[in-house]
Amino acid sequence: MKKSLVALAVLAGFAGAAAAQSSVTLFGVIDVAARYTKANGQNVKQLTNDGSSSSRFGVRGVEDLGGGLKAGFWLESALSADTGSAGDTTTTNKFWNRRASVSLMGDFGEVRLGRGKTSTRLVVDDFDVYSTTGLGDVTRVYNTLGSSTQTINRADNLAQYFLPGDLGGAYGSFDVAAGEGAVGAKSYGGRLGWKDSAINVAAGYQSTEGVATAKFKQLSLGASYDFGVAKVSGLWTQLKFNSLKQNIYTIGAVVPVTTAGSVLAQFSDAETNSAADGRAATAGDAKFYTVGYLHNLSKRTSVYTTASLIDNSGLASFKVQGNAVNAARGGKSGGFDVGIKHSF
Repeated sequence: MKKSLVALAVLAGFAGAAAAQSSVTLFGVIDVAARYTKANGQNVKQLTNDGSSSSRFGVRGVEDLGGGLKAGFWLESALSADTGSAGDTTTTNKFWNRRASVSLMGDFGEVRLGRGKTSTRLVVDDFDVYSTTGLGDVTRVYNTLGSSTQTINRADNLAQYFLPGDLGGAYGSFDVAAGEGAVGAKSYGGRLGWKDSAINVAAGYQSTEGVATAKFKQLSLGASYDFGVAKVSGLWTQLKFNSLKQNIYTIGAVVPVTTAGSVLAQFSDAETNSAADGRAATAGDAKFYTVGYLHNLSKRTSVYTTASLIDNSGLASFKVQGNAVNAARGGKSGGFDVGIKHSF
């Protein structure tokens, strides 16, 4: 008991010293849903994560270096609250799999080094009304076209620069990732946008080295406008690898129906060109429908429900979630969930 008390006192002393030099924050989200998915004559009933927001926990901090210069760090791990596991469950070497970075910030903007989201993926996140999470995640119908790219979302060994936040609504970021010998890991890209109280427009482009040094390319253009009675978003993404190409057109809306609740609806049409249509591994024609409701019980707690359907055609076999039943080629994949989200 005495040893435990001494250890606690030592930890408290370190925490006090850290607090005296910088601000350090523990944060996170726990999002768990009861979900039903069906495809190809089979169904799955499960308790799962990430219905409305990605479950996660992390620690971040900022130190004031004086003269307008600040240093910062950010460590963030995925959290599977249904099983209690954390980090990347598909590998053993990425506990801080969502973000691990160190930064220098000032009037010049921010220079950030480490693992994190690519600039182009941030465009997709901003204009998908489901923020690429849950049964409405628009990237469920994105196709990497056999390129073996690893950076359609997050990238390792990432060097990023973010523009300062006082440019009259203009914003942007640019990044490059060192491949370090891994296929599909070397990339560069960026985004530029403009935002005021009602309107937001942005464009992002990324090029990633794929199989046999061919480039996998992504171009995303997004825009949204808040009419007050509804916020409407539009997103176009083109994915290209050699002669193979996919275009995804998305339109969505968030409609407040009470002071605490909103209806979310979105439709995406994914189309591959003729070069990809005849290849089972790369075909991608599908229509994606989603509707849901989110009700805020407080600033940090909400309940939600979402229903979605992917209607594949030709050789496409997209499914509404990674842990859902595999869809038959040209078949349908659907799902429904009810969940609780709490942020801290």
